[in-house]
Amino acid sequence: MARGALLDGANGSRVIHMLGALLLAGCSGEQSALAPAGRAASRIADLFWGMTVGAAIIWFAVTGLAVYATYFRRKAPGSTRGGLLIIGGGVVFPVVVLGGLLTYSLSMLTDILAPAPEGALKIQVTGYQWWWRVRYLRDQGEPVDLANEIHLPVGQPVEFQLESPDVIHSFWIPALGGKVDMIPGRRTRLLLEPTKTGVYRGVCAEYCGASHALMGFFVIVEERVEFEQWLADQAKPAPSPKGQRATQGGELFVANGCGACHAVRGTAAHGVIGPELTHMGSRLSVGAGVLATESDALRRWIARTNDIKPSVHMPTFGMLPPEDVLALAVYLEGLK
Repeated sequence: MARGALLDGANGSRVIHMLGALLLAGCSGEQSALAPAGRAASRIADLFWGMTVGAAIIWFAVTGLAVYATYFRRKAPGSTRGGLLIIGGGVVFPVVVLGGLLTYSLSMLTDILAPAPEGALKIQVTGYQWWWRVRYLRDQGEPVDLANEIHLPVGQPVEFQLESPDVIHSFWIPALGGKVDMIPGRRTRLLLEPTKTGVYRGVCAEYCGASHALMGFFVIVEERVEFEQWLADQAKPAPSPKGQRATQGGELFVANGCGACHAVRGTAAHGVIGPELTHMGSRLSVGAGVLATESDALRRWIARTNDIKPSVHMPTFGMLPPEDVLALAVYLEGLK
């Protein structure tokens, strides 16, 4: 009996430790709003903890009164004292605490909803089912297009101009700031200012169809010099294929009609329906955060697109011979 009790106690302790670890894990990571890496995200995290403290104060107060009335107060209080208890504990106290929390939250709106300052970097992001078109608007030179990945300079405010041509999406990078809906027929805006370098993950936070859960993207926050070099490299045409297999893959890319949907600057591919692929080999993922950008993953994506991402609009090319699929994958991986 004692041994069983000890085992039950040990198991209970393990469960408590596991739950604690899971809760702590949820407060960190590349997609956590409680591990802020942006000015707006820091304010939102402060608001969360402030609301948590306020809710805890009210909960403990109400619970304490209930315990007191149940176990320690056997006689009904007089009408005057009872009225004061009801008005003070049931009206005044909650109004003061909740009013303070409301004032605290409204004071943050100035920072969170502030317009972009003059000269801020502007990025257009268009949400599709189920990927992201990203366009950098430059003061000098043509805009730079890419897909499913965003690079940002640390310590610099950035204005996102958000659109959708199909259904409502919601643009959210939890570690950097709040979420904003992308509404067909309208352009919404979001101001973010990263404060820490690193790699973070963004998502669509509004259900938008079969592959909503597979509509992610990565955000790379880097030093300003590194960002400017990256943007200059992204504006260049695609590199020439290196090696026989990559050259064959480039020919197959055009021959199989891939250029009707995708653009690869510097080649005959000028499609605008699908993601821009000029430098896709340098991106962290393919398929909007679904797979890593490497030849094996690219082969799977080309040959089994719908199996990996249900209802995706890209056709499957599983009918191609395996060697052709491999050549296409090698070519795409080399677009850096």
